[in-house]
Amino acid sequence: MKKTTKRGDVVEMMSLQDLCRFCQTEEAWVVELVDHGVLEPAGSTTSHWQFRATSIRRAKKASRLTRDLGINAAGIALVLDLLEQRDEILRRLAHYENI
Repeated sequence: MKKTTKRGDVVEMMSLQDLCRFCQTEEAWVVELVDHGVLEPAGSTTSHWQFRATSIRRAKKASRLTRDLGINAAGIALVLDLLEQRDEILRRLAHYENI
């Protein structure tokens, strides 16, 4: 895992174990998110999985959804997809408002 600095540099890759520590969760929960398509690891087996920044951000949001709202993995997949669609629509709208 690449270390972060006080300036808040972004972590580029994280192992499964590092991601579990970062999200304060169990490996089984991360595996379930992978099974539901929420996270996309690089690597063929769980011991070799590496998660890119996009998956790290999604995992952190997913852990908050589970902790704060009790949403399961299938619900997390739906919520995150809807949030990303909303963000894309807002970006497009902002672009057209600036024209």
